Amino acid sequence: MDVTTIAMNMFPGIASFFTQDPVIAGARVVLIILGFILAYYGFKRTLEPLIMVPMGIGMICINTGVLFLADGNTGTLFLNPLIANPNELINIMQVNFLQPIYNFTFSNSLVACMVFMGVGAMCEIGFILASPWTSIIIAIFAEAGTFATLVLGVWFGLAPNEAVAVASIGGADGPMVLFTSLMAAPELFVPISVIAYLYLSLTYAGYPWIVKWMVPKKYRGMDILLDMPEVSKKSKFIFIMVACGTLCLLLPMAAPLIMSFFLGMAIKEAEIVPYQDLIENTVMYTATILLGLLLGCLCEASTLLNPKVAIIVALGILALAISGVVGVVGGWVVYWAKGGKNFNPVVGIAGVSCVPSTAKIAQHAAEDENPFAVVMPVAMGANIAGVIVSAVACGVMISTIGFLK
Repeated sequence: MDVTTIAMNMFPGIASFFTQDPVIAGARVVLIILGFILAYYGFKRTLEPLIMVPMGIGMICINTGVLFLADGNTGTLFLNPLIANPNELINIMQVNFLQPIYNFTFSNSLVACMVFMGVGAMCEIGFILASPWTSIIIAIFAEAGTFATLVLGVWFGLAPNEAVAVASIGGADGPMVLFTSLMAAPELFVPISVIAYLYLSLTYAGYPWIVKWMVPKKYRGMDILLDMPEVSKKSKFIFIMVACGTLCLLLPMAAPLIMSFFLGMAIKEAEIVPYQDLIENTVMYTATILLGLLLGCLCEASTLLNPKVAIIVALGILALAISGVVGVVGGWVVYWAKGGKNFNPVVGIAGVSCVPSTAKIAQHAAEDENPFAVVMPVAMGANIAGVIVSAVACGVMISTIGFLK
């Protein structure tokens, strides 16, 4: 056995860099560095730590832990998202330690539904019922990135189902992107999911600049005098049941996510404390760490070197930018409709359905100019309405893919 063979057997992770295609080897290096950056900035709280720390570590390990397999190809002991043959899948589940988790919780959107259930359990539906028209109008404006990207995706040469999957990024709702891309374009599920979550974290840094650019300083500090009517728990619970049933009836393709979201809300309003504790803590955080880790482990260089990834990268950032800009336009429309009284246009950014991140962005934008300004309750109403509107938009797009051809 020569020295080279010994080195390859002892240090296959290093040796694989010299035997793979240079493009793949180079992409691995880039992704390893990116993984370090994401994990570090998650640690610094510049990015969302709940997703970015496990995602960064997963990204590092999937691109460093490469070994030579029995058939002479390279691979890892983490997972293979491209396995489709049932016999191969059963075999590889006994080898790759994340494969069962991926196939039984991720690729069927169970993790997305678990996260959505947790989000629902933490949402207060009363904010929407207190100002329904304001919330819904802003949320509709903030969905503009989805529909603009759908048109642009087809124009750029994507198939209608692929354009639908990419367009879902415009809703800025991670679980919704996972679900929609799996339903509409499973072959692009991996790159769309990874890019969406990377962009969602980076968006938190970009949206405050959009708010400052579109809302002059003298308006950003406006307080909203809260005269919100008291909404009884009975009214909220009935609304949750009716909305859940109606949306599932109209959009059965999105029913799993709709049910999960409203189930979380229903448990909260019914004050079923054991379930609340289970969903808000165990279910939510278990799903989140698995989501982050699996997203990182899906960032294997050869998987992401799909020629359509460049289009997804461009359209994804464009979708989020359009949603943010038009969302703030929606805030201005409501401000003008109210005669310039008792409304702050920064609330428009909260229509982008990243609960509760974009609502916090609106509150921070107001606080920076006026420490006593309070816009959070109204912003949360728009935020939760954004979740519902994005679910409706994705359900409509999935259901009508056939008519887009």
